[in-house]
Amino acid sequence: MHNKNNNGGGRVMSCTEGDMSWQGIKQWLLVTLLSSVTAYEAMAADPIKLGLNYPSTGRYKEQGLMQARGALMAVDEINKDGGVLGRPLDLLLANSASKPAKAVANVNKLADQGAAMLFGGASSAVAIAAGKEAAKRDLIYFGTLTYANGTTGVEGQKYMFRESYNAWMASKALGQYLSDELKDKKLFYITADYSWGWSTEESLRTFTNTTDLKQHEGVTVRFPRPRESDFTAALEAAEASGADVLMLIQFGDDMARALRLAHRKGLKDKMTIIVPNLTLGMAKAAGSGIMEGVIGAVPWSWQVPYKYDYAEGKKFVEAFVEKYDAYPSSAAASAYSIVYQFKDAVERTRSLNTKKLIRTLENYSYTGVKDQQTWRNFDHQNVQSVYVVRSKPRNDILKSNLHEDFFEVLMKLPADEAARTQKEWLAVRKKAGKPLTLQ
Repeated sequence: MHNKNNNGGGRVMSCTEGDMSWQGIKQWLLVTLLSSVTAYEAMAADPIKLGLNYPSTGRYKEQGLMQARGALMAVDEINKDGGVLGRPLDLLLANSASKPAKAVANVNKLADQGAAMLFGGASSAVAIAAGKEAAKRDLIYFGTLTYANGTTGVEGQKYMFRESYNAWMASKALGQYLSDELKDKKLFYITADYSWGWSTEESLRTFTNTTDLKQHEGVTVRFPRPRESDFTAALEAAEASGADVLMLIQFGDDMARALRLAHRKGLKDKMTIIVPNLTLGMAKAAGSGIMEGVIGAVPWSWQVPYKYDYAEGKKFVEAFVEKYDAYPSSAAASAYSIVYQFKDAVERTRSLNTKKLIRTLENYSYTGVKDQQTWRNFDHQNVQSVYVVRSKPRNDILKSNLHEDFFEVLMKLPADEAARTQKEWLAVRKKAGKPLTLQ
């Protein structure tokens, strides 16, 4: 290799000349290196932002509050332990008010603020709409509390991962538990008139062999914003039917209102009342006396880790009680678990790239606040065990710590028995004219 002289009068400077002495070059290199390291460290310390799209107002605000508490606790724990790949987590909060349009707007606001992942829910209509908008922004959306079958069924798409169970899984567990009790019994359905209500009723009728609509009648109640008169009319129809069992397919504050009216009318003395999807917040809203004897399904309750000796679950419950002076609900456990699952996925891929995160989540099994759970690849449903519970007698609840020991765990349906099979999922997608793989 030959060096060429600069004919414009320039010359090659010796390493011993002027300010560019060899010592000066070493100092310059050291300063440059230190500046680069400092800049890299500053960049690495930038927070990873997570966007929680949850209801802090409206009928499902109690479920939303629990999600926020669970998520904040996970973020605090992770940051105290060094963050994710050396970067702290920052939780961004947006109130969906359980309104799909507001939840969609929140997705774009959170994405514009730099969220690397989105999660939340308390209404399936909200979660489905928000998940579709997240897909447009190339972001994963984790459903925390969305029970309609459609979330990972007909409406399933590759950016949506549902952490909670679904109506099919809850109904299958209830059907198995009630199989003997419901023999020759007449059922009446009072159903919230939206996606979760419809799919829950359909699943319950399937697993309780009550598909005969003439024998096992039902009514729908407007959603959202049902009036007291709507519930009164529905409960009067239930009483007039002579049914032995009332399937009260309502959620959040709506369930509490309907159950209080049923109690006032004396229906609890005439019927077994089943609320398919229960949460601690709903039980507290209804009250210990009104809840007594009500049966339902849960993906998790704080009693579950103690009944089945789930060590991490017990640690979570005790830390939550210490932090908030209240027991965690399934919504809190779901949000808490999602934050940890996102952390784990980022650390396994060493990336925030959404497509890489999707691939590493698919078919991944883990143990968190309960027994083993799996993010299934073909529908992104979290496959997990399901629990049937019954609300304890009022006096037992009032004697318990914080007056929050509502549920007696009656049965566990193992994960592999609870979820739809791939064949069943494909049949639903085909019937709806949907692609047979997530898009």
